[in-house]
Amino acid sequence: MTQAASSANGPHEGDTAHSIGRRQAARLRLSIPARLVTLSDTRHCILIDLSRTGAQIGLEEPLEEGENAFLQIDGLDEFAEVVRSDIGPLGGINGVVFEEPLSDEQVISVRRFSESLETRERQAFRSEVRAWVTGCELK
Repeated sequence: MTQAASSANGPHEGDTAHSIGRRQAARLRLSIPARLVTLSDTRHCILIDLSRTGAQIGLEEPLEEGENAFLQIDGLDEFAEVVRSDIGPLGGINGVVFEEPLSDEQVISVRRFSESLETRERQAFRSEVRAWVTGCELK
């Protein structure tokens, strides 16, 4: 059997490009706040990871598989379908697939937002502590 015929019939044993469980796009590991907007409500969530093709989102009340929503974070507003819903005692995780893949620039923008989030939160906390110590109210 020729290689072309083998490929036409599907992957063969040594074909690593068709490995089971292999992701279509690399994942950017995160843990940052985001919003998931459905037709009926807006849910605050944690963006656990992001790729060009989808995301993993932690929510207090996950959506059902097949539901649609917009993922919103720092200017990103992407339509997605829930393809996985894992529910636990303290909330759960939704796996979503974007209607259109994100550009590299969009993924990099979310990464920059994530990297600067910790610094902004630390500065805000210091301001609150300083205001409390001096007896001033925050503006």
